[in-house]
Amino acid sequence: MKNYAVRERKKENLVEHLLFHRGIESQEDTEKFLNPDYEKHTHDPFLMKNMEKVVERILRAIQNNERIAIFSDYDADGIPGAVVLHDFFKKIGYVNFENYIPDRHGEGFGLNNGAIEELAKRGARLLITIDCGITDAEEVAHANELGLEVIITDHHLLGESVPPAFAILNPKQSDCHYPEKMLCGSGVVFKLVQALVKKLSLSPSTSLGATRLSSGWEKWLLDMVGIATLSDMVPLTGENRVFAHFGLKVLRRSPRIGLGQLLQELRINRGDLTEDDIGFMITPRINAASRMGVPMDAFRLLATTDAAEAGTLAKHLNHINNERKGTVASLVKEVRKIVAEQHPSTSSGQAPKVVVAGNPNWRPALLGLVANTLVADYQKPVFVWGREGGTNLKGSCRSDGSVDLSLLMQEARSVFSDFGGHKEAGGFSIVLEKVHLLESELERAYEKVRPPANRRAGLSREAEPRYAVDARISIDEVNSVLWNDIVKLAPFGVGNPKPLFLFEQVAVGAVELIGKERQHLKLMFVKSTGERGSAVKFVAKPEDFGGIAHGQNINLLAHLENSSFGNRPELRLRIVDIVASSATRR
Repeated sequence: MKNYAVRERKKENLVEHLLFHRGIESQEDTEKFLNPDYEKHTHDPFLMKNMEKVVERILRAIQNNERIAIFSDYDADGIPGAVVLHDFFKKIGYVNFENYIPDRHGEGFGLNNGAIEELAKRGARLLITIDCGITDAEEVAHANELGLEVIITDHHLLGESVPPAFAILNPKQSDCHYPEKMLCGSGVVFKLVQALVKKLSLSPSTSLGATRLSSGWEKWLLDMVGIATLSDMVPLTGENRVFAHFGLKVLRRSPRIGLGQLLQELRINRGDLTEDDIGFMITPRINAASRMGVPMDAFRLLATTDAAEAGTLAKHLNHINNERKGTVASLVKEVRKIVAEQHPSTSSGQAPKVVVAGNPNWRPALLGLVANTLVADYQKPVFVWGREGGTNLKGSCRSDGSVDLSLLMQEARSVFSDFGGHKEAGGFSIVLEKVHLLESELERAYEKVRPPANRRAGLSREAEPRYAVDARISIDEVNSVLWNDIVKLAPFGVGNPKPLFLFEQVAVGAVELIGKERQHLKLMFVKSTGERGSAVKFVAKPEDFGGIAHGQNINLLAHLENSSFGNRPELRLRIVDIVASSATRR
């Protein structure tokens, strides 16, 4: 059976066809999708539950010169969100506040009593969380005991008990009627700043005597919201599409010194910045700060106005990210060895239903990245674990799409001391005494929760189409006209995947290995017009596809991309897979 399915051509026009298969059919929805409008397509922030209450409390704190603590998560959603609120306070001239980002390894995710006590000692009276706090009922209660009022801004699902906060901003609250439920953490705090700006610009009586804010000033903060929205894997539809679209526009013009230094370090032309540059270049370096060092370094890079500090931080984050890549590659290699030793009679493509591996010496902060790589290799759910300290084992998991991880972990809950996540990604804790049961419990649970239709039919994951192909097109159609049609749908991401095309019977003109270590595959081909073209796949070689040689006819699944590497613009194919080939040669 083919491992891809080509979507039926419902519309003759390619853009309309692509929109149709993304659920966009009406003229109104088409206009909204193709031409985002900040004023028309964002919602009134005061529609969010508790927004009026929160705005009044923050303005009161400013008027009374209360010390405000901003407590954010340490990832590429929480850190940009921290910059958003930091920049607002700076803009209005308020200085009695501080940003606090917990250490990933020593403090873990969310609020913790040690940090709360330290902030209280430093005089904080109002604590605002960003991208965390919604499940920290005990910690919020402790803050209240110390005289801190807590405002939670978060986007994660609520737990069984609601924290006793002064107020909560979270569109996922059951009685919150805010239209966009899938904002990221930075998106939620941006709505707060939008509301504050609106209140200050419309009500002169609430002016704080500092820099007067004009309506819409907050749009300059969309560079941070754009990074977070593209980093946090929220659906790029509705208001999130507006944030991503205008976020990229602001990023291309952003005056942030640190961002400019980082782009220079990465040799990225700011004017050509894309969502891929965010996802593959900027986000990993923000996250590297918490995984390999100090998360405040990433915050300082994005918030600083000092050119020397910006240059130093840009180089530092790039350096530790390179270290991170080397460490992750070593861990992936170790896991593959473990799986091969545990299941010597199977290849990677025929591994058990759930891949499980761990080592007390592995650092949990890196295991999500390891799981991401392995799930693509094995096409199975992957669970990997390491040790944070003592006997506390922590891990990450990723799904290949064959099963909902939240259901899988719920079914195997007896083996975990804690777990959480969603359909495709999650995290867990397990005590050392139970870790030997993890694989067998997950195998049992997998059979219980895998989709019933597949179970009844006895279908394996390999029997299901792996790729949804948007259309068949020919190599001759790869040109600027096609590219201009495709970019109308950008930015791409969750909920709006890059168009995937099938190119059949492509004659290979040449095969090259490129890169410093010759680790990337490049194929050359010639169109009927005589024009040359190329297709690339990173970290691949001809043997990965059974061998590819000059003159061979192959079927490619690929995206289009407009590469500007080395300041040499090139429209090329980015290979997703080579799904079939013919040995017939010219």
